[in-house]
Amino acid sequence: MNRGPEYPVPSAGWCPRQSGSTDPPEGRAMKIGIIGAGNIGGNLTRRLTALGHDVSVANSRGPHTLTALAEETGATAATVADVARGAELVVVTVPLKAVPDLPSGFLDEAADGVAVIDTGNYYPRQRDGKIAAIEDEGLTESRWTAQQIGHTVIKAFNGTYAQDILDRPGPAGAPGRMALPVAGDDEAAKRVVRGLIDELGFDTVDSGTLDDSWRQQPGTPVYGLQAGTEAVTKALAEASAERTADFRA
Repeated sequence: MNRGPEYPVPSAGWCPRQSGSTDPPEGRAMKIGIIGAGNIGGNLTRRLTALGHDVSVANSRGPHTLTALAEETGATAATVADVARGAELVVVTVPLKAVPDLPSGFLDEAADGVAVIDTGNYYPRQRDGKIAAIEDEGLTESRWTAQQIGHTVIKAFNGTYAQDILDRPGPAGAPGRMALPVAGDDEAAKRVVRGLIDELGFDTVDSGTLDDSWRQQPGTPVYGLQAGTEAVTKALAEASAERTADFRA
């Protein structure tokens, strides 16, 4: 999650499409842009640069505030307007209330078919205020984000403790390897994201489309769960679509 989890009636016939690991995308380095240099964005920058990917990172305060992270990791500090230029994958890891403030067209110069990861969570009481389209109209958080930025997204890392990105990776097939749920409409982009997560050292469970992604929103059983594919699959199946009181305005 952007700041880590704050709080540690399934549809009939629902089941995950596929669980377990997938191969990294073509086994090659990718050009990756990360928007947001908080706990999740910072630790993804650390891991992805260590794996040999070409990473640019940006935040709302400007490249001059990212000097230390750039020097530590070898990532390029960029502006939000420029961070996605040529990127094959972009991670949006900013507070939900800040999504509408992202520059218009910031993905215009990304690579064709760019995969966009949304790590965001809706915290109406703690941070974001009420977003009517989510609470009153029933949009999932990532469907709302996709509408705001004008590009479909893959929901991932939203229920992951930032420190786990550094501390809990494991080799493919290892007993107890931690699994992350992944939701999205674009199957090609989802394969890229799942492959990258596998490269980072985690299994994945396909939790469905963006309209299914409520199963991994805050307050659900999988949110913050540090477990393998079997437990993650079970937690997704046990989720309720009703938003809990802690996550309503």
